[in-house]
Amino acid sequence: MALDSARKSEIIKEFGRGDNDTGSPEVQIALLTERIKYLTEHLKENKKDHSSRLGLLKLVGQRKRLLRYLKNKDYDRYTQLITALGLRDK
Repeated sequence: MALDSARKSEIIKEFGRGDNDTGSPEVQIALLTERIKYLTEHLKENKKDHSSRLGLLKLVGQRKRLLRYLKNKDYDRYTQLITALGLRDK
């Protein structure tokens, strides 16, 4: 299930640099994190849903690549983002 538009616009306003900023790495990572949280809860209830598990792994990989890009590009924004989202730095 995709995010509802109200929650999506909240995330964009919170992490975006402008009103309509949907392409910055911060917004993309925040949206992916929200979808990952939803799928994680879904898979706790539906243990045999392997197609959703595969989708979850793809989302985690995509978020990992975006985090690596942001870390190399601007480390200060990276640290602010992971603290705001509650992610770990390896």
